[in-house]
Amino acid sequence: MTLKIFLEVVEIQTKIASVFPFAIGVLFSIAFFHEIHWLNTLLFFIGMFIFDLATTAINNYMDYQKAHSKVYKYEENVIGRTGISPKLIRNMILGMVLFVLMIGLFLTARTGILLLLMGSACCFIGIFYTFGPIPLSRMPLGEIFSGLTMGLGIFTMVVYINTHSPKVFDLIFSPNSGTFSLEGNLWALLAILLASLPLVFTIANIMLANNLRDLERDIENHRYTLVFYIGRPAGILLFQLFMYSCYLVIFLGWLIHVYHWPVLFTFFTLPTIYKNLKRFKKQIPQPVSFSHAINNMVLFNGSYALGLLLSILLPF
Repeated sequence: MTLKIFLEVVEIQTKIASVFPFAIGVLFSIAFFHEIHWLNTLLFFIGMFIFDLATTAINNYMDYQKAHSKVYKYEENVIGRTGISPKLIRNMILGMVLFVLMIGLFLTARTGILLLLMGSACCFIGIFYTFGPIPLSRMPLGEIFSGLTMGLGIFTMVVYINTHSPKVFDLIFSPNSGTFSLEGNLWALLAILLASLPLVFTIANIMLANNLRDLERDIENHRYTLVFYIGRPAGILLFQLFMYSCYLVIFLGWLIHVYHWPVLFTFFTLPTIYKNLKRFKKQIPQPVSFSHAINNMVLFNGSYALGLLLSILLPF
């Protein structure tokens, strides 16, 4: 397998979707909790990134195996088009998952068992998103699971490995007595949930835009996504609602002092995102329409990250 084919199998151009929850999680840990542990952060990034590569490879592998359309299987899917061995792809996926497992166990030993539980839940969803007899991606759940797993899951785990304290949230377990307790601060947990919502919405929109674009091909390949059930007009409305809700979350977070004022710089992106939403509605289902979802995610989350960075650098 050449490097070019490997990068196509793992769709390296899509990895920005997982990098933003990680980066914003790190910045939020510093800006809100004033905590950072660089070794934990580096190890988590390596494990997260490799697992993201693995899940995309699983997606392409399962799409190849389950394809009903010969055109898609042998002309569009990277495995069929390049003639690469499916067995090689499968072994590559297993190797990446095992490597991530080792990093996860090491990080669990450095932090707490709650990381193992959160990571296992996210990995389970990531693997069975396209794997198994009834993959999640072939049901009207893709937007929910992708948004929560990456937007909330990655973000929360990054905060956990950097704060790791019952003052924030932690699972206390005693092997000798067999007792356990979940401890934390409700206001800290609500702040984490609120701060993750823009990530949840923008990542869910990536999946929604993909399903809006590919509705006919998905039906041909027996993939009945959310758009199949609610229709394109309602799907487009939901796409817009997710995007505008990001600004509402930022404003609410500033009002209740989860954020400092620099995070309001995100509102400077609103005119451009408004234009992108209009173009998206006009161009669906053309392939170019998907680029607007990517542009919106990068533009909004980039300004979100910049606002948090300025909150760290400026004196308050």
